[in-house]
Amino acid sequence: MSGKPTVPAPRAASAPYGPCVLLKHGEVFLKGHNRHRFVERLHDNLRVALRGVGGSTWIKSAQNVTVLGGQVPQEALVERARRVIGFNSVEPAIRVPSTLEEINRAAVEALRAVSADRPGRGFAVRVKRRDKQFPLTSSRMAAQVGARVLEEVTGLHVDLTRPDVLLTIEIDRKETYLSWTRHPGVTGLPVGSSGRALVLLSGGYDSPVAAHRAMRRGLACEFVHFSGAPYTNPSSVYKAYALARELNRYQPPGRLHVIALGKAQKQLAVVGAGRLQVVAQRRLMVRTASALAARTGAQALVTGDSLGQVASQTLANLVAVDEASDLPILRPLIGWEKQEIIDEARSLGTADISILPDEDCCQLLAPPRASTRAGLPHLRAVEKRLDLDEVTEALLDHIQVMLPGEEDGTVPAAPASCTAPAPV
Repeated sequence: MSGKPTVPAPRAASAPYGPCVLLKHGEVFLKGHNRHRFVERLHDNLRVALRGVGGSTWIKSAQNVTVLGGQVPQEALVERARRVIGFNSVEPAIRVPSTLEEINRAAVEALRAVSADRPGRGFAVRVKRRDKQFPLTSSRMAAQVGARVLEEVTGLHVDLTRPDVLLTIEIDRKETYLSWTRHPGVTGLPVGSSGRALVLLSGGYDSPVAAHRAMRRGLACEFVHFSGAPYTNPSSVYKAYALARELNRYQPPGRLHVIALGKAQKQLAVVGAGRLQVVAQRRLMVRTASALAARTGAQALVTGDSLGQVASQTLANLVAVDEASDLPILRPLIGWEKQEIIDEARSLGTADISILPDEDCCQLLAPPRASTRAGLPHLRAVEKRLDLDEVTEALLDHIQVMLPGEEDGTVPAAPASCTAPAPV
């Protein structure tokens, strides 16, 4: 799971003064004696996100903060860092020596630029001393810097209650960081710190949001997509590839496994699944995914199920599906409403892909009225008419494996055609 930067990070002591990025830790801050393991995982994921950024980079640890810099435009560092799950905030900053004169000079220059861009704004200064040997207390230092800014910068006024610009100064023993812009990070646990999972990825809104929620709880995710091939066109595969590529922006890239389910679905229909068809094929999916997970090292399955949203997601049917899996099935969206899921998909950037038309395998051979209370005895009776082990092995023997997003660090444009991507 760990990656390496394009150029090995130099020792922190040799990192130059100047622009950098402060990355404030999220839940990692709450960890106890094993906190260092979570921080190491966080930094490994950050290095992976920095691949191909276009220059050398360095990473430095401070108290509950990671400092990122390098010979790369600050905006590019911010953009890459905002993808990494586990940081509470991402703050462009200036790094200067911890002397009164250097701190004052940097504060004046920063707020002069702010005033030139938009005069008449209110500002405040907040100081945090990590180095308690610094000669001024935090409150005295904030007052001193504020007075220096008022003296040398025109077009600003003090507003301690609701400032337009909040200049934050964090003083360490050798260096000080000044920041005045704060971007929200993707909070949660570092991807990979909680283990590995296999996501059943469809082309809809739900499963990509569930995958992202699983990542935020520290799960490194691979994906499996069941298509209706050979009875459907490849549009759903294209969508699954684009969705997995978008999701891989937030983690070291996970593979996409594509399984053609169409013939197995037809077998279920031929042996008389009837109103149980949808639940029976869902059981076949999780049975196959569970076997695939054993091959890939995943410890759980993740689905986008929301309780009662559709006929296959009633409590009785979810229980019936769970029984077919050897692994726990995690459902991060179990209590979410549909609109909540759609709103989250829009914020992630997956919604524009999910709305594209496709031929969903779940609709293939679906009965006019699906059972909402599929009983296990009836399902087992249908499945006994097939050799499920043989069916599962046949499905696994013809998997297409892809690695979306590994070829570059960009996000794909919304697919305009239904041509399936080539396997890797």
